[in-house]
Amino acid sequence: MNSKSNYTSLIKTEAKRLGFLSCGISKAEFLEEEAPRLEKWLHANSHGEMHYMENHFDKRLDPTKLVEGSKSVISLLYNYYPSETQNDKLAPKISKYAFGTDYHFVIKDKLKFLLNFIQEEIGEVHGRAFVDSAPILEKAWAAKGGLGWIGKHSNLLTQQVGSFYFLAELIIDLDLEYDTPVTDHCGSCTACIDACPTQAIVDPYKVDGSKCISYFTIELKNEIPTSVKGKFDNWMFGCDVCQDVCPWNRFSKSHNEPLFNPHPDLLEMTKKDWQEITEDVFKKIFKKSAVKRTKFSGLQRNIEFLKE
Repeated sequence: MNSKSNYTSLIKTEAKRLGFLSCGISKAEFLEEEAPRLEKWLHANSHGEMHYMENHFDKRLDPTKLVEGSKSVISLLYNYYPSETQNDKLAPKISKYAFGTDYHFVIKDKLKFLLNFIQEEIGEVHGRAFVDSAPILEKAWAAKGGLGWIGKHSNLLTQQVGSFYFLAELIIDLDLEYDTPVTDHCGSCTACIDACPTQAIVDPYKVDGSKCISYFTIELKNEIPTSVKGKFDNWMFGCDVCQDVCPWNRFSKSHNEPLFNPHPDLLEMTKKDWQEITEDVFKKIFKKSAVKRTKFSGLQRNIEFLKE
């Protein structure tokens, strides 16, 4: 076994041991196909007020500008599909990914373990870990690394486990064996397009981010426009509709990451509890949660907006 395939095998085995669903590797190079797509998306103002999307255009498309001397992009998937959901069917809803501890911390720690492992086993390897926190086109890299295809709802999909997982990357200056992309298996299905409450999926494979419920409830800092009143399907933080209706997600299996288990009170809260939530309760339930991103005032705004 040559060193390249040996190193690749070592890394993939350790990634599995650390709890990642799968690991795909691609050559760190300019994403030629993505460049015009990203440019068009930005020109159409599909990012709304997410102005950070306009920054570092060249870095988003070229990992060698992000990590000097990089040769490989290691893409990883980490399951977050919960075994339980909120009990009160009338309660405002939270996207499943935000039930437990903020994924940035949980996965970043695992990536650091993986990078340390590579350095200990292979030698002087330099790199950086990324979890949804840098100018990097995570879905494009995961697809390039053969971990799935980008579905019509613009999320990564795999035949084995659907789409309820986080994406993460290690970009390193080590040559490895590269995986090949898989084929698209969306076929003629339009379930996600038909179900989107705000028609944010404007064309197959094209999402107008500024129309997405996740954008309104998390990214938008101003008042939510009245034009979308009554269209939120009771979501107060994020939205899972396009994933919930996707046929491939019938294969989703519950995660076994204790840190992603929700605060026990979260699942018990009724519609009334949410409408009367205090800042103290917010701090207790969402102490280490991604929901903190919207702040108490933001969540209150969202809950208020859902009232008829």
